[in-house]
Amino acid sequence: MRAIRTNAIRSRLSVLLAFMAGLCAVAGFTAKGVLAADDPPPPLAIQFSLDRPIDAAAAPFVMAATGGLFSAEALAVTTNIASGSSDAIARVAAGSSDFAVVDLNALMRFRDKDKQGGPRIKAVFVLFNQAPYAIIARKSRGVRALTDIEGKTLGVAEGDLSVRLWPAVAKQNGINIKHVKQSSISAAVREPMLSAGQVDAVTGFSYLSAINLRDRGVPADDLAVLKFADYGCEAYGFAVIVNPAVAAGKPEAVKGFVRAVIGGLNLTIKDPARAAAEVASRMDGGSKDLELERLQAILRDNILTSEVRRNGIGAIDPARFERSIDQVAEDFKFQKRPQTSDIFDDQFLPPLNGRLIN
Repeated sequence: MRAIRTNAIRSRLSVLLAFMAGLCAVAGFTAKGVLAADDPPPPLAIQFSLDRPIDAAAAPFVMAATGGLFSAEALAVTTNIASGSSDAIARVAAGSSDFAVVDLNALMRFRDKDKQGGPRIKAVFVLFNQAPYAIIARKSRGVRALTDIEGKTLGVAEGDLSVRLWPAVAKQNGINIKHVKQSSISAAVREPMLSAGQVDAVTGFSYLSAINLRDRGVPADDLAVLKFADYGCEAYGFAVIVNPAVAAGKPEAVKGFVRAVIGGLNLTIKDPARAAAEVASRMDGGSKDLELERLQAILRDNILTSEVRRNGIGAIDPARFERSIDQVAEDFKFQKRPQTSDIFDDQFLPPLNGRLIN
């Protein structure tokens, strides 16, 4: 009898030990599962295209990278350089780049010509609230105001984006464009030709050509920088676009990219000298002082506008954007006039308090 009891006790003990071992195994598995869930996911590899060689306009992206803001959003961003906005847009369309910064007005034209079916590329963040389009002229050659351009020679570089809005600006200001001699020139000789007096004025970006000319020795008081925005041009400028598949499949990554760029812009505004130095260090023979001058002009004229200070960075005013489409149409015949929602998608922007500039 005692033997039977002993065996029964041993049997119960074995069952109890087995049960406890099972509990421990389950607990161990659960603990491992919790630890695994707490491990940060590996960063998502992102290809990002600049539409031109790096300069001060890229400062927010550079500062987002150096400040660890992309990493904080679990993004591993690799930057490549395209040969212009059309090339950068094509890379995003093909999927070889996930994001790009491009001229928003070039995106309108690209989409209108795009024959591919399926989702279309849209902008998700506007960096330049005002386009940098301008005519840069020599006062010593008789051009002090926009109306002085009639009867003069205007140098236009191949691929220049400013000239696409010139017909609308001319019309708005009562200038007969037929009375302006337009000379096609290479972008490489745009500033040298104006410096040498071979043309009276050139189209270009205000923060590029004007500062390049001063760097070439043209006196600042001899330059007239006629910014289209001061003459009724409603166009927005550079914007971030995203591949449609990325937008649909990885919306949190798109939101994270936008947040990082806004953070990079705030770092740029807080310390423009450091931002200019970071940009110059990534250029071949870059000058910190020159890029700082460019950056200050960009912040003043193109980014920190009254609209941005009121409504935050990154968004658009739909009514203004509709007017800008009409201005683009002065030089470009749309197959189908786009609506604002065809070009810009605001769903990836942070709330207003996340877009206000400090």
